[in-house]
Amino acid sequence: MKKITLILVLLSFGITNSGYSQGKLDIAEKSLSKRESNNTSRNDSRSGSDDNYESTDWGDMFIVAELGLFAAEAFLYATYFTAIETPMEAEHRATGARITKYPYLNSKIGNYAYDSGENTTQFRATISNRYIIENQKLYGNHLNADLRFLERIGFEADYLQLWEDNTNFGANTLAIFTAMAKYHRVRTEKFNAWWGVGTTYVGGEVDEFGFAYGVGAELFFAKPLSIETNFYGAYINQRPVNRLSALLNYHYKRLKFSGGYEHLRIGSLDLSTFSGGMGVSF
Repeated sequence: MKKITLILVLLSFGITNSGYSQGKLDIAEKSLSKRESNNTSRNDSRSGSDDNYESTDWGDMFIVAELGLFAAEAFLYATYFTAIETPMEAEHRATGARITKYPYLNSKIGNYAYDSGENTTQFRATISNRYIIENQKLYGNHLNADLRFLERIGFEADYLQLWEDNTNFGANTLAIFTAMAKYHRVRTEKFNAWWGVGTTYVGGEVDEFGFAYGVGAELFFAKPLSIETNFYGAYINQRPVNRLSALLNYHYKRLKFSGGYEHLRIGSLDLSTFSGGMGVSF
């Protein structure tokens, strides 16, 4: 009886440890790997192989063909107005807003000024570094370069390095690099918003690039403070790699001190972290 009890205890211990034999970053890497993704796709295709085929409705296809040109033009107009500018906005002073050298240089103005002068510039670069932490064992660092030029155009490069210290199973690391071309859609003296497209690269065992997109906004509600929120999304082997941040910024001359919340979704891994750091504009 004692031997049976001992065997059961050992088996239970082994099963328990097997569930924790990998760190969070290791699990995230494996969920993004091509082999894991292929297995998921294969299972999905098998589950859908028994679906019933639908008959073709030629009448509906004819109607779609007749209305195709109109729908295409309407889509293009709607897309342009949504993504670039509406005729009403083209009449507003914000359409010609200039980039400021840095926020709050002149009174209560943020990233853009309606009038050009000594406070505005054709190009601005902001280099920032933010530390993120979930707990004492899992943390990371953002190194970010954000460029603005030609009033509306921008480019952003972000390097995120994650570390996980596991006493029992060693240390794990994961690197994620994002490069994005940005269009600054809304440019007022108090509020600005952007959207962008680009690519995301996940290193380590994943070693894959994926299409990336993003949106963001910043509100300058009271000197020297602003609220900033950004979302970056990507897919690697059909699995999401997303970042959502909400930050409170304190601006002092060319410096920006930031603190807030950042959520990461890396494959099957969800991380809620505190984010804090600083940046400088020049």
